[in-house]
Amino acid sequence: MFNRNFNFIKKFKKLFFPFYKNRDLKFVFKKLEENQSKETKVAMFVGGCVRKYLSDEEIDDIDIATSLTTEQIKDKFKNTKFKIIDSGINHGTVTLISNRLKIELTTLRKDIKTDGRHAEVEYTDDWQKDSERRDFTFNAIYLDINGKIFDPQSGVLDLKNHNIKFIGDPQTRIEEDYLRIIRFIRFSLEYSNELEQKTIEAIKLNLDGIKIISKERILGELFKIFSNKNFIYINKKKDLKDIFMLIFPELRNLERLKKLDLIPNKSKFDKETLLAILLIDEKNSHEYFSHKYNISNKLKENLNITAKNYLNFKKNKRFFIRDLKKNIYFFGKDHLNSLNVLNFSNNNKVRLTDYFNISNNIKKIKIPKFSYDGNYLKEKGMKEGSLIGKTLKLIENEWIDNDFEISNDRVLKIIKSVTN
Repeated sequence: MFNRNFNFIKKFKKLFFPFYKNRDLKFVFKKLEENQSKETKVAMFVGGCVRKYLSDEEIDDIDIATSLTTEQIKDKFKNTKFKIIDSGINHGTVTLISNRLKIELTTLRKDIKTDGRHAEVEYTDDWQKDSERRDFTFNAIYLDINGKIFDPQSGVLDLKNHNIKFIGDPQTRIEEDYLRIIRFIRFSLEYSNELEQKTIEAIKLNLDGIKIISKERILGELFKIFSNKNFIYINKKKDLKDIFMLIFPELRNLERLKKLDLIPNKSKFDKETLLAILLIDEKNSHEYFSHKYNISNKLKENLNITAKNYLNFKKNKRFFIRDLKKNIYFFGKDHLNSLNVLNFSNNNKVRLTDYFNISNNIKKIKIPKFSYDGNYLKEKGMKEGSLIGKTLKLIENEWIDNDFEISNDRVLKIIKSVTN
């Protein structure tokens, strides 16, 4: 069952692959197989790295399934160049890190009990049992270090045919972990042409189950959806859009995504930009969303600033014209670019040429660095204390208001006026 060669993908796009050329991976497999029976498979790649390999995508995570226990894994690598991280040991996972390579090794498992959030597992050496506990067929494809595939759930065929299939009964798989509903949205955007109706029905019957999932896990999956370049086309997939809206009613402005298709480099939209597009409106949806999902303080602050600046822009059209340089200095180019995208997506009167004009202006502007500091002021006779900070602020404000120019003579006059 391990003799099927996979040969229709030419190469990996990252440093780890092809497998046989990477010394670290070969070393890991050699260590795992050390003193083990040659008749039994001890370790194979699984999950996202295999799925992406078969789809000729860039690979960012390396997952290896193994019949060895976590203690056996740690023992094998304790005197090697790999740093061992065992923070996931309660889930049967040990992480190895060396240079740019991060590898997660997880002991084969079978589910004993599930509650919609977590699974109580039992370790096993049965690859079939391990595959049966996974979510989708294409996430249960195993690949050994020689490029041979073990495909117990026919995931290769489903991946090739763009079918998103739960392993076994969709209802059962969903009830084991309701987060799989959101994962279904993510993978469907990436790989699916058509959705199975029985799967859609099973999802709609179980949407209430998402309420028991932690906000942290939900937000993590949402951001993975945002990182998918096909997310902006979700309006074209009615079933997916309906499910998404039932889960995230605050992200009501999906229609705004339609205009983004006109912008080149569509995959460049980051989570902050997409959240701003979907949330910022007159109803302050971003505030409710921030509270509901307890987002990071930095992300919350950025959303608040974007909302405030968008309102300012709607009132004052100079924001992107006369005041552009000043706003770039205060908020940064990334923020202004996000604001430009938000304005374009939310206003049908804004043409693509308008968007590009602002985008090009943002790109061309170079903000000089404010070159005065406390040491300079002390050299000119000022003493330590709060007055230095206040004086620097006066100098900086005049520098900004004068199109980021100020002479040394003028700075000395400001210092003199403050100290007299």
